[in-house]
Amino acid sequence: MSKKQEKSEAELLKEKLFRSADKGAGSISDKEMNAADKFCVKYVKFLDDSKTEREAVSSAKAIAEKAGFQPYESGKKYSAGDKVYLINRKRNIILAVIGKKGCKNGVRLSIAHIDSPRLDLKPNPLYEANDLALFKTHYYGGIKKYQWTAIPLALHGVIALKSGKTVDVKIGEKDSDPIFCVTDLLPHLAKEQVKKPGSQMFTGEELNLLVGSRPFKGDGESELVKLNILNILFKEYAITEEDFLSADLELVPAYKARDLGFDRSMIGAYGHDDRVCAYPALMAAVNCDTPEKTAVTVLVDKEETGSDGNTGMQSDFMKYFILDMAKSEGADGYDVISRSACLSADVNAAFDPTYASVYEANNSCYINKGVVITKYTGSSGKYGTSEASAEFMAEIRAMLDDNDVLWQTGELGKVDAGGGGTIAKYVANMNVDVVDLGVPVLSMHAPLEVVSKLDVYMAYRAFLAFLSK
Repeated sequence: MSKKQEKSEAELLKEKLFRSADKGAGSISDKEMNAADKFCVKYVKFLDDSKTEREAVSSAKAIAEKAGFQPYESGKKYSAGDKVYLINRKRNIILAVIGKKGCKNGVRLSIAHIDSPRLDLKPNPLYEANDLALFKTHYYGGIKKYQWTAIPLALHGVIALKSGKTVDVKIGEKDSDPIFCVTDLLPHLAKEQVKKPGSQMFTGEELNLLVGSRPFKGDGESELVKLNILNILFKEYAITEEDFLSADLELVPAYKARDLGFDRSMIGAYGHDDRVCAYPALMAAVNCDTPEKTAVTVLVDKEETGSDGNTGMQSDFMKYFILDMAKSEGADGYDVISRSACLSADVNAAFDPTYASVYEANNSCYINKGVVITKYTGSSGKYGTSEASAEFMAEIRAMLDDNDVLWQTGELGKVDAGGGGTIAKYVANMNVDVVDLGVPVLSMHAPLEVVSKLDVYMAYRAFLAFLSK
């Protein structure tokens, strides 16, 4: 090496002491990039099949059963390598792969949520106004209301009848199906509307869904458009207006997940938050063969509204499952939980150069730089969060590096810009070591979110390394 090519003392010291620059897609081999693209083909199908939490559980169950998972039997003695699943109220699913050492030394947990922001129907939704039939809605989770107007929407869910029968509903996904929409005000008449702050341009009560306009052919009766809609629903589903009182009906974007960009490097879709972590976690469970410790993957509901209820992370559903497994192995359940470790599989906000002012560049995550570790979430002064310990962060760093997983760190924007939370704090409350690890997302909580295929694949590899350890 010539003197001109020799590194200076400062350069050598920088290499030794500075944090190495985050690697990105440019450092990935063609073979691994192709593997990422291939992995995401089935992820796209999962997205299209799983626009609600019930559908996500159904899809996960089908995938798990095909991979040899069996329904969990309480009290049964399982052997290393056995694969079991348990479903709670059709909105949660737990998948476990029994480890060589069972659960006596704790379990390895990966937990993702499968609910996403949307519009729900109110219990008494249908009404008629000025010869139009509409549904009243109640938005679910954190949304920008204006984003849900003038886009094609599909109706998904179930209607439970007093007879005990359940009617499945999915309208708007097939090309032959009708779609629905929330109408918007034309620019010509929106002079006063557009003067309002974005959060006030629409109220929750204005998110009314247009569902029909033709009247039932009657002889002077009122509400004939409403009657015509109810008649159509009765003929198709054998339901009456009262049956809406016992229904879970959700409005989601009617379009399918698609490749995004000339290079097809990204996926544009509804519901990446948090199915973009749920699917990699699910597939890590499927491909986890006889780990040292029992590996447990949990897909939960209600995260977008605070994780309350019997299908949210604050439910004891997962805790009861671990206690039951421990009991069957003769171990103390609470000791098992305290010895466990968890990856809270949730997304973070990818740096968006168009809106750079709300991000802090040195502590943001970026598209195509791999899975992101979020040491803490919350808002302002770390309010509403747990924080991973230094020791657990070091353990996860080492695991990712040892398995050549592309990774980065990031916070959810500038300190005073806002913030958000995940299920991590509820797991930490059980005395479990936990840290958030997931995929960077652009346009989070919008009806169309964007992720990188490479980042999705790296999430899968991270969860698989963690569960297999």
